Amino acid sequence: MDFGLVLQLDPPAAQTVGLMRRAERNGFRYGWTFDSAVLWQEPFVIHSRVLEHTERLIVGPMVTNPGTRAWEVTASTFATLNEMYGNRTVCGIGRGDSALRVAGRRPCSLATLGTCIDALRDLAEGREAVVDGATVRLPWVRGGRLPVWMAAYGPKALALAGQKADGFILQLADPLLTEWMVTAVRDAAADAGRDPRAVKICVAAPAYLCDDTPEALAHARQQCRWFGGMVGNHVADLVSRYGQDSDLVPAELTGYIERRAGYDYAHHGRADNPDTEFVPDEIVDRFCLIGPPRAHIARLAALRDLGVDQFAVYAMHDAREHVIDGYGQEVIPGFEAL
Repeated sequence: MDFGLVLQLDPPAAQTVGLMRRAERNGFRYGWTFDSAVLWQEPFVIHSRVLEHTERLIVGPMVTNPGTRAWEVTASTFATLNEMYGNRTVCGIGRGDSALRVAGRRPCSLATLGTCIDALRDLAEGREAVVDGATVRLPWVRGGRLPVWMAAYGPKALALAGQKADGFILQLADPLLTEWMVTAVRDAAADAGRDPRAVKICVAAPAYLCDDTPEALAHARQQCRWFGGMVGNHVADLVSRYGQDSDLVPAELTGYIERRAGYDYAHHGRADNPDTEFVPDEIVDRFCLIGPPRAHIARLAALRDLGVDQFAVYAMHDAREHVIDGYGQEVIPGFEAL
């Protein structure tokens, strides 16, 4: 299993670069960032600096979307970074949540997302693609490689990930839900005539290393509770589409948002988010990895057994350096020794 680090892009940008370098020194292979132009700094500018100051780290957004930038611009940006740094980028993509909603726009349709996935990959790898009805190609691309990994939760999105994407990003670390979603993605890949095992699986969630005392666990849960609120945005979309008790979506995913009152993107992805008090401790424990190293190793082993290829650590809390170093010194070596 590979390990990744996920960061928001609050200034100063040099701090993001430093944390990514620290992650690489500690055995992380992927460096991911948020991509919401109104809320944070521009990711691709910072990606260039991260790539310049690391040697092996694979870098990309978790996640971009079809609506923020023209597709040929996004593809050219990836292709340029790959030419400069040797095919060390990955494109995480979804319909668009904070990036579009905070700017007053709706997330893109799945049909648009599927078309965009094909176009970005083709353009960044030097092939022709149709963009807004016109056939375009980046003639200078030579030997480019761009894996496109799609974030998804609902049944139609999971099917699209299996049909189109090189990888699937699941933003929660609950083994029961992971099994259900990985099965859906790989079944869709098989139905589309693809090798199901060729679709990489990335689970992304907050990780917080602490003692297993009640006081330490309570603090860790409070630092990670924001994540249940962020996931709740996507769950609310599923409930509005399929209903609270639909057989198409597990109750283990939808049940916890009954007391959700609203969401202010000004606090998106932050440990002090006041809109996440509806998230119970049980959801934090299921969706996140908290506790001593042995607890993290046990959960990672369960995820690996379900076919997960990468665990990406969301590090939006008060112990970022501690978690990065703790993973490098104890969790990753302990997991690899199993």
